[in-house]
Amino acid sequence: MNRHIRRNAARMSGQGGRGQRSQAQQLQAQLEKVQEELESLTVEGSSGGGAVKVVMSGKQVVESVTIDPDAMEDVELLQELIVAAVNDASAKTQETLAQKMGSITGGMNIPGLT
Repeated sequence: MNRHIRRNAARMSGQGGRGQRSQAQQLQAQLEKVQEELESLTVEGSSGGGAVKVVMSGKQVVESVTIDPDAMEDVELLQELIVAAVNDASAKTQETLAQKMGSITGGMNIPGLT
């Protein structure tokens, strides 16, 4: 009896499990594309009006740090500027990732994907 109900439900949904598999495969392909895009993405974070600039990859790896020589006069301020620039770059990569994932997931918050 249970099998009969499941079979009818599959018929009523049109494709049964095939439609869900197809959607899952499309989602997986889109996720792989986003991962590839993130590998080639770079963002720049800055602080102190550009005194410190950090270039970060889409995978959140710091690729370079540029410091204006004038910023080196105050070590404590320089340290704060570096932290702020790294945080700015990190926030930009997170924002980009959220935008790309939002276009895939339709804005749904899926744990582990965003």
